[in-house]
Amino acid sequence: MTTPTRRDVMVQAALAGALAGPAASLAGAPVQAATGKPLPQTLATWIDGRPPALNAGQTWGVPWPQGALPRKQAFRARSADGGAVPLQTWPLAYWPDGSLKWTAHAVGAGDLGARLTIEPGKPDPVTPGVRVTEGPTAIEVSTGPATWRFPRDGSALIASATRGGREVLRNVRLVLQTQDAPEIGPAPVSRKTFESALDKVVIEQNGPVRAVIRVEGRHKNADRAWAPFIVRFYAYAGADSLRMMHTFVFDGDAGADFVCGLGVTADVPMADELYDRHVRFTGQDEGQDTGLWAEAVKPLTGLRRDPGAAFREAQVAGRKVPPVEQMAAPVRSALHLIPAWGDFLLSQPTADGFTIRKRTAPGHAWIRADGGARASGVAYVGGAGGGAAIGLGNFWRAPPTALEIRGAAGDVAQLTAWLWSPDAPVMDTRFYHDGLGMETHAQETEGLNITYEDYEKGWGTPTGIARTTELRLWALDATPARDRFPLMAQLNDRPPRLMATPERIHAAGVLGAWSLPDRSTPLKARIEDRQDQLLNFYLAQIEQRRWYGFWDYGDVMHSYDVDRHVWRYDIGGFAWDNSELSTDLWLWLSFLRGGRADVFRMAEAMTRHTGEVDVYHVGPYRGLGTRHGVQHWGDSSKQPRVSNALYRRIYYYLTADERVGDLMRELVDGDQALTRVNIGRKLEDGAWPKGEIRASFGTDWSSLCGAWFTEWERTGDPRWRDRIVAGMKSITALQKQWFAGSATYDAKTGAFSGAGDRLAVSHLNAAFGAPEIHVEMLALIREPAYDRAWLDYCRWYNASREEQTAQFGRPLGPNGLRQGHSRLTAYAASRLGDKALAERAWSEFFGRGVVEDLNLTTMTRRFAGPDVLNPVDEAAGVTTNGAAQWGLAAIMNLALVPEALGAVEVK
Repeated sequence: MTTPTRRDVMVQAALAGALAGPAASLAGAPVQAATGKPLPQTLATWIDGRPPALNAGQTWGVPWPQGALPRKQAFRARSADGGAVPLQTWPLAYWPDGSLKWTAHAVGAGDLGARLTIEPGKPDPVTPGVRVTEGPTAIEVSTGPATWRFPRDGSALIASATRGGREVLRNVRLVLQTQDAPEIGPAPVSRKTFESALDKVVIEQNGPVRAVIRVEGRHKNADRAWAPFIVRFYAYAGADSLRMMHTFVFDGDAGADFVCGLGVTADVPMADELYDRHVRFTGQDEGQDTGLWAEAVKPLTGLRRDPGAAFREAQVAGRKVPPVEQMAAPVRSALHLIPAWGDFLLSQPTADGFTIRKRTAPGHAWIRADGGARASGVAYVGGAGGGAAIGLGNFWRAPPTALEIRGAAGDVAQLTAWLWSPDAPVMDTRFYHDGLGMETHAQETEGLNITYEDYEKGWGTPTGIARTTELRLWALDATPARDRFPLMAQLNDRPPRLMATPERIHAAGVLGAWSLPDRSTPLKARIEDRQDQLLNFYLAQIEQRRWYGFWDYGDVMHSYDVDRHVWRYDIGGFAWDNSELSTDLWLWLSFLRGGRADVFRMAEAMTRHTGEVDVYHVGPYRGLGTRHGVQHWGDSSKQPRVSNALYRRIYYYLTADERVGDLMRELVDGDQALTRVNIGRKLEDGAWPKGEIRASFGTDWSSLCGAWFTEWERTGDPRWRDRIVAGMKSITALQKQWFAGSATYDAKTGAFSGAGDRLAVSHLNAAFGAPEIHVEMLALIREPAYDRAWLDYCRWYNASREEQTAQFGRPLGPNGLRQGHSRLTAYAASRLGDKALAERAWSEFFGRGVVEDLNLTTMTRRFAGPDVLNPVDEAAGVTTNGAAQWGLAAIMNLALVPEALGAVEVK
């Protein structure tokens, strides 16, 4: 290790200050962190490029440069024409000086125009706003059109919803159905139904524009209560619906608890005449043209005798029909002979097809009504006097799903959205093979070497994983018009999003080293085009490969099989990606740069999946995630590199999503999981003294730093900064510092110990967000010795073998993932002002290395016919590891050393 000169120290200090950005006068207008110039106008625009046809309320985040605004700054909003828009604001994060770093903003339902402008100032009054009333037994929330009542205990999450004083919805509850065997066999199968039992109901926000009610509990049947749930309800001023975020945690036994139904159900009072009662299902969403299935409980059309045009037209439109005395006599006298259809079921067993069935009542046959490819997931039941609708987000993307209406011909109908449909095969979460004779670590390592799966008996458990789903409930004063109901479907299937513009986010100097797209030179244009090509490729693969399903939607596959023309879905660690090599981070930084709606939704789905399904939330592995594999929970390697808060952080700040905030906060004590799980237990040196923990500096500690850094900026609590500093100082004290790779870790203090005198460099240590979190940490945390240690690692990792030998006495190793590590070289070049190092970074980026590396010319090939099941585009040279690391390197290199790109020759 070289001894820094006095000049080195002075350069490091100066550059650290430059990265942090200048502080603006609190009395002046906000300025950009990097330039000191006034910020661009703080606009919020629709990510789809146009205002939505229906807006039920919006929340989004806005960043501010360091020192620009005090922590209690108030804000106001203006529409495109300068009109006042009522706004609710709260802080999301602070800079170390206490100034605002991120704020969240909410506006109510209704037409907002093409854009909003946010500016410091006194907010305009909200009339009418959301009104929250607390009582000893319930919390009441009124949005204006509707009033919702949340009980404090019992089984109902919502006791009632009223419109104009009339109850249109009641007893909203969760239902979980299980059986004790995966399929019917010689032995009888026992089924049980569990309903929600409330443990806690709290108000998280109480208006004036937005109110949030959080409900926690478990599913209960008799003496057993299991499967914890967290449900948040979001009420916006002026909205006739509630947004509902439902989190289901599986804490059962994979070998005994086979879920055969998981849903949200509600009772809908039915008071209208049978011919004035209506059922609505939305069909496939084709852009702005959403299909509609609409029928009455007792139809008046298609009869042998005509009731009259006015009756037929009113019923088809969903309006109250004229007085029955005006109906044609032959029909009026025979109304009792027209069947009343009480039960309706739309079932979406796969992403490629749905069916609609109906029947008059239990005990009678179901009749096929219709079908289609992909339903957009909204159902309604009610009448001229009002009713209710429910929407299930990603309905066709996360099958098996269903929408069910029962008892529509009676006094009370049941309206249910099934997240797991009862008419589908059971949810079977057991491990997919019998162990194949692997009983020892040596045998497991042999298996790893052939299938890339890190198997260990008993470790491939789903107990502790979760799934979060977005739903929506409507309380309506009449049956929705035929042209309005499809708009509700669009709101459900593709929720509109207001978002700060990429230019405005970038100007605030947040979220690390990234730049806006730049095609000013041919080579820059080639890099940008390649980024778009890779993003478009994966977006298309989701559809072509049908990466859909309750547990699967949001993830992508790891590696490809060119012989079968499929991704290696059944080959051990080559199957589901599970955040391997920071795919999530690549997608989010790509969205930050370009603001593409399709990239946002892909990244959002990945955040929902990887933060829930791939991570344990209860049990012995709590706080850890599971390495990539055939099943998301199947691999025995449980590590912080997968649960990494850095992968959720950008989504949280862009959307202020409370559930993702919970997920990151869960991880602040994630290092305690290392006391329960010895990650290196299968390695030759994995036998550590009792009570000692082995932790790597990259995959473990840097991943944990993401949670601590985020908690520090969210709360200002110095404990989390101090925990990072403890790790920094102790790594610096090791003889080989970062080049030691790992050391003994104290989970109580956050410090490493030991000599650290062996070179142990891993190509994975800087592949799970370490470069990105270090850009932010070192800009705000002044630890000069650690700063130098990290810069040394960045400078020498990709150096030539000759240079490494001269520096360390031997080469560091195979130097895998050289292309991805070019961003470390770029970081060092930027910090040190080293032109030659900057040019080296681009040479590494464009050079050929290990199989994960990509270049600018990888092309796709179309396969169809008997070679494949469905036509697909194949990119034989693409792996998700390579795509993510190439993308992250391109983004950081363009941000840090763009000027050196002109000195590089690329074939």
